[in-house]
Amino acid sequence: MKEEKRKKPKSEKKTIGRREMVAFPELDIDEIEAKIDTGAYTSAIHCSDIHEETRPDGTTVIALDLLDPSHPQYNHKKLVFTDYSLRDIRNSFGDVQERYVIKTRIQLFDELIEAEFSLSDRSDMKYPVLIGRKLLKGRFIVDVSRKNVSQKFNKKQKQKNT
Repeated sequence: MKEEKRKKPKSEKKTIGRREMVAFPELDIDEIEAKIDTGAYTSAIHCSDIHEETRPDGTTVIALDLLDPSHPQYNHKKLVFTDYSLRDIRNSFGDVQERYVIKTRIQLFDELIEAEFSLSDRSDMKYPVLIGRKLLKGRFIVDVSRKNVSQKFNKKQKQKNT
């Protein structure tokens, strides 16, 4: 006799657009524009001057400057991470690059999601944040004809609560 597999109830997937305004509460970033990229596996965040530092206690950290030309308040915001890894990431041209990867929480709609972000210089790209398939899988459906769906949802929620 075959044992029946029990299916987990599927949670409702939210629809997002090709671009979304997101927040990174742990990085003190309230609103930053992200491109939704179903072709990318890993998500990425734009920064510069990414380097390892050894603290006086011997701890190694990575330090970086956060950059976002459309949000001057984030420019040259110094961030430090103790928990990180170094991985091979394939870029949009198919080349493999060694990049630092951090874990942090991102907010889309009213949901806080812990996700991995590779740190890279995206100065030649239009959007400072890229959301890849690993973060999207099982949570979101992308409607490329729409944008800022989560931001509009959040505004409606605030209006309902006031």
